[in-house]
Amino acid sequence: MKAATAAFCVLLLLCGCATDGFDMHRLPPQTPAADNAAAIKKAAEVAAVARAAASTERQNAASLPPFTAADAPSLETYDPWQRLNRFSYRLNARFDRAIFLPVADGYRWLPSPIRSGVHNIFGNLSEVDSIINYTLQGRLGYGVRSLGRFVINSTVGLVGLFDVATKLDITQPGTGFGTTLAKWGMHPGPYLVIPLFGPSTLRQGVGLLGDYATNYGIDLADIYRGDPSYGVGVVNAVDQRANISFRYYSTGSPFEYETVRFLYVRKLLLEDAGLHRKEVPKKRDPGVPAGE
Repeated sequence: MKAATAAFCVLLLLCGCATDGFDMHRLPPQTPAADNAAAIKKAAEVAAVARAAASTERQNAASLPPFTAADAPSLETYDPWQRLNRFSYRLNARFDRAIFLPVADGYRWLPSPIRSGVHNIFGNLSEVDSIINYTLQGRLGYGVRSLGRFVINSTVGLVGLFDVATKLDITQPGTGFGTTLAKWGMHPGPYLVIPLFGPSTLRQGVGLLGDYATNYGIDLADIYRGDPSYGVGVVNAVDQRANISFRYYSTGSPFEYETVRFLYVRKLLLEDAGLHRKEVPKKRDPGVPAGE
């Protein structure tokens, strides 16, 4: 009896193991009519959402005041010295093609680490001018950030050879005396093309003189006075030209002078508007008490 019971248990175990991994897979029933109906319903829902969005967009557009010609930026630029400016523009184009651009193209043949190191050194030197002008503008936070960049790159970056501050996510755009004058409320003034420098305005030209006076007065590392200043100035100019992709008369447009003038002045006006922009106060949640 015991033997029969044991044999019956073994038989049950074997049947369980044999049927444990067996599974009957069946294909889902084919219902093309139902599938088509579901697809049509889904498409109708998507179309309804799109129509609602378009209707809302039209309502928002209708609520806005109509756009008039007075809202468009003026294409006119104050250029009382246009004859002299055009002469300077042609002079700069000829100098660029004959001398400046070939030298910059030759400079690009230098190994990338050398060009990068030279560019970083000049960028680090310009931080001194940025620190002073950010302070004069009353933007002390920016000035402190520029000071931090200068200290880090001058020490860890080996006198600015490596831009360690940027790798540490300490970035900061440079500024100059021209921007300081804009912060003080000085208008850009008439358009001005400076020989060997390019497009500018009267205010930005005065700013260049202020930046030069700052560098000359501080004379960091004794490179802004005497004979070394000429070599430093030439290398800095070549490095800047090598990093600018602009080419005179590359488009073949007869209105290149007007286009460059318009774009430069509009960019300057936008930057001025950003300097005087006031922060919009955040709306307080009505459910939150005023003291919180």
